[in-house]
Amino acid sequence: MSLDLINIIFGMKVRQARLEAGLTLSDLARHSELSPSYLTEIEKGRKYPRADKIVKMAGALGKQYDDLVSIKMAPSWRYLESTLSSSTVRRFPFEEFGLEPADVLGLVTREPDRAGALLHAIVEIARHYDLKEEEFLRAALRSYQEIHENYFPDLEDAAETFLAEFATRYELNADTQIPLSTLQTILRDEYDYAIDDTAIAATAELRHYRSLLLPGRRPQLFINDRLYARQVRYILAREIGYRYLGLKERSFTSTADDVDSFQQLLNDARAAYFAGAVLMPRGRLLADLEDFFGLPTWDPTPFSAMLTTYDVTPEMLLYRFSELIPQFFGFKLHFLRFHHTAGSDDYQLVRHLNMNQLLVPSGIGLSEHHCRRWLSIRLLADEAPAGRAAANDPLPVGAQVSEFLETQEKFLCLGFGRRMVLSPNVSSSVIVGFRVDAELRKTIQFLDDPDIPRTIIHETCERCPLRPEQCAVRAAPPTILNARREQLARKMALSQLKVHHNRAD
Repeated sequence: MSLDLINIIFGMKVRQARLEAGLTLSDLARHSELSPSYLTEIEKGRKYPRADKIVKMAGALGKQYDDLVSIKMAPSWRYLESTLSSSTVRRFPFEEFGLEPADVLGLVTREPDRAGALLHAIVEIARHYDLKEEEFLRAALRSYQEIHENYFPDLEDAAETFLAEFATRYELNADTQIPLSTLQTILRDEYDYAIDDTAIAATAELRHYRSLLLPGRRPQLFINDRLYARQVRYILAREIGYRYLGLKERSFTSTADDVDSFQQLLNDARAAYFAGAVLMPRGRLLADLEDFFGLPTWDPTPFSAMLTTYDVTPEMLLYRFSELIPQFFGFKLHFLRFHHTAGSDDYQLVRHLNMNQLLVPSGIGLSEHHCRRWLSIRLLADEAPAGRAAANDPLPVGAQVSEFLETQEKFLCLGFGRRMVLSPNVSSSVIVGFRVDAELRKTIQFLDDPDIPRTIIHETCERCPLRPEQCAVRAAPPTILNARREQLARKMALSQLKVHHNRAD
């Protein structure tokens, strides 16, 4: 048990004993020869007094010294103890949200019995749905990004400084693409990397990785040779980002097998952000977005052309949109990525960033069917049959104004579909969506183009009241909606029964 946890338990015991003794902070401070402010720090778990002070505190509180300093907690606090000891709580990045662990714990330890029961219930729910610690940390990262509207000026500045610093030696220019060979040369010459594009393909168990890094005096970067050149450019730019930004705690595989800390996830995100800013420089992309939003009618050609202009994948481009548009155009957006395996009826939401409070149909643990009218799903349905796609194959592209059935909230959605290069039987779609309002109409001139489909949507089929004649793509009956209606009918019947009997009395 760490010193921090010992501090917290001791502080809880002191506060509980003080309240039982009917003492104020000033009373206990006077008897213990401590200042009230220092005693407050003790109760919050931030400070641990010397033994002679604890003896005086124990006397004032009517407690034994050994009872106060023991890490053994009251039986009614056993759930609280197990929660405080959990790695999830201990590793949660409170400081990234402007908090200290003691601040948060102080809110719940004022009523330890009730707080313990509540925390235990949360832990049990997490276990029931098999939520891993990694998922909590990833959710914390998303919240951190959304709080900052996914825009980080220091990383934008670092990318611009990098391009300027290396411009002369490597002929870098923010107005042109950086060749893949130049990125390789920078890693080899500036950071002494060895780059291998054969080892992964030669090992069946490693073929699902895009890249692997073996750190050492001379780092070895292994890249899957089945990737498109645009994907390799991103991997190289991200690897440069780790080194240029001095990020030590990081993942060493393209998709982290193990998440050891929030800092690891944050550093991975920072390196990825840097890569996007290097490959799609801020000023240049903002100018292209101005031109695109100024089009009088929806035209998928210039939208798709940005993929070629910057030589990036749909996910890289649209995620870069999420970094720049809220900051420079003044409206928030949501970013969604779905996967679909050929031959299945399952559509998985695998990545999302939600800055406009969209009702994202996550369906965690519920096995619900996402609304088939979402643009994300439609793009997957439009995807070509399974098989490896060529790098220059045209991608399904679409626009849609989606209106939620019950709230009437409208969102303009733009996106692409594509097949996964390392899993040809899996299709992926990525979209960005903007809440439709007066400000959006001023900025996006093609918003009211009649050629953009207008579609009524819901969250999941299980919650949707549309009748069969109103929706031809329903994937499941409205079981949750029907259950809620039955529950409401029972409540109304019970209410009427009470009214009837009250009148009879």
